[in-house]
Amino acid sequence: MAAAATTTVAEEEKTIQEQLSLLVLLADRVLKAADEAAPAKPECGDIARQVDRLSQMLRSIARIATASTAASLYGRPIRRISSDVSKNLDRALNLIRKCKHSSVLRQVFAITTSADFRKLSNFLESSIGDMKWLLSIYDSDDGTNLALPPIASNDPNLSWVWSYIASIHMGKKLTDRVEAANELASFARDNDRTKKMIIEEGGVAPLLKLLKEGASSDAQIAAANALYNLGTDEEKVQLIVNELGIPIITQVLGDSPMKVQVMVAKLVSRMAELNLNAQEEFARENLIRPLVTLLSMDMILDDPKLQAGKTSIHSLVQINKQLAKAPTNVHHSLHSNLSGSLHLDGSGRGGFHRKERESESPETKLNLKVNCAEALWKLSKGSVSNSRKITETKGLLCLAKMIETEQGDLQLNCLNAIMEIAAVAETCADLRRAAFKTSSPPAKAVLDQLLRVIQVESLPALKIPAIKAVGSVARTFPARETRIIGPLVAQLGHRNPEVATEAAIALGKFVHPENFLHVEHSKAIIEFDGVPSIIRLLRSSDQAQGHGLVLLCYLALHVGNSKALEQARALSILEGAARSIAAQRPELRELFAKAIHHLTLYQAGAHPP
Repeated sequence: MAAAATTTVAEEEKTIQEQLSLLVLLADRVLKAADEAAPAKPECGDIARQVDRLSQMLRSIARIATASTAASLYGRPIRRISSDVSKNLDRALNLIRKCKHSSVLRQVFAITTSADFRKLSNFLESSIGDMKWLLSIYDSDDGTNLALPPIASNDPNLSWVWSYIASIHMGKKLTDRVEAANELASFARDNDRTKKMIIEEGGVAPLLKLLKEGASSDAQIAAANALYNLGTDEEKVQLIVNELGIPIITQVLGDSPMKVQVMVAKLVSRMAELNLNAQEEFARENLIRPLVTLLSMDMILDDPKLQAGKTSIHSLVQINKQLAKAPTNVHHSLHSNLSGSLHLDGSGRGGFHRKERESESPETKLNLKVNCAEALWKLSKGSVSNSRKITETKGLLCLAKMIETEQGDLQLNCLNAIMEIAAVAETCADLRRAAFKTSSPPAKAVLDQLLRVIQVESLPALKIPAIKAVGSVARTFPARETRIIGPLVAQLGHRNPEVATEAAIALGKFVHPENFLHVEHSKAIIEFDGVPSIIRLLRSSDQAQGHGLVLLCYLALHVGNSKALEQARALSILEGAARSIAAQRPELRELFAKAIHHLTLYQAGAHPP
């Protein structure tokens, strides 16, 4: 963008005071040269008067900059306008010097016309207008001036962005700072170009400062909303991370009024979804703990490790470790609930906001829980560290309870969080064994709710994440856990093809050769009359057909002597599909060949193709 072109590296390395001092000296040189050239060229006097006005303004800005600390001064417009002023002063000096040549030959090669002076006068007048605007920004109480300086004539947004950022950065009245933050949030919604401009002009740092100060809920909400509207892709989120935004966001989430926490949780979700680095930075700051705490507000989570009269020395040591890590407000809850449960009230600074929380509407509390659950979902996606932290902070118990008692977006977000944690556990054996061991109470609670959703809920949006989660942890189930297979087999015949397809994928993970109990699970599918459902699935969409055929191949390999496979004419079906599947998915060619060969060994009258 032409109007917002950045200054040179050399200029950026100078302090603002140094830059302004050099400009004042340059203006003095121009004035001296104009005084010497005035007898030969009267127009130089007019130029000198404009330069003198500029010089006075430069001194005024320099005094303001000197009186301010580097942290309290918003310097982007000063640097940008000073750069243009420097160019125009150089133009003035070069033109005036031409007027001083005395010899006839030099005058021939240094002809100056009235047009040259008019052009220069216009340049200087623009610089005077820019400096007047700049002084109005730094001299006003709120730092806001929505007038249009000449430098931004081709791009009005630039001056408005400068004005709003200056108000947030230096405004004396909180109401003015809040209004400016809201205006930036509105600007950031417009388009990517405006977002980029706000970020390039240094808008992120003052917004984070406003968020951190906690001067008022309105100020924090405005700042969080502006950051939310700015962070719409990986690069922009990374810029928020680079400004050390993660620790600030983490602190505010755990220590703010509920309405602020709602907006901050939304910001966390977006950042974690768009930027993997932000996701892991949040893990390092242990953002999971306040999120689980807020999600668990007013909830009592049963914990068999904390039994009255049965607390061992080892248990007490573990409790003390947990107390050392927990926020202040959780300490009392842990001490007072050693009788068998953990109560988390979701408050931040030692109950500082407790009265505010008690007076909050049920809608606000629900909104906070919805957004915290979504944040846990986005943070856990593909992240071993965040998924592990969720399982270590009673997050699984909390999510299971929410799935059991809640509905709508809150229930869906909790299901999606479980789905993502399970997906990570599928590829991480340590997490799978620690979090989804079927004998552990959290894993049992989660499994109970997943099965209930699969069997009872009617919405595909709820069934699908539950089915995916069960499939992801298929390796954790022992052979005696037969209650898992039946509900999945039943979903093979679901009228929604996506639900049926996900059921086939999940069952495929139970009978995959890498699953130690693949034979036992294959037998269970046969016992639950799964073969006819698989055959019906093959008449569905191409995607469903592909996964159904893979599942049929695994059954053929593991229980090829089954009467159910023979009655369903599984061999003929696989032979008919082998050629087309081999063409579309060559990686399955060997699997089909083995399955067909295996079936020919058991089915009477069959012949190898």
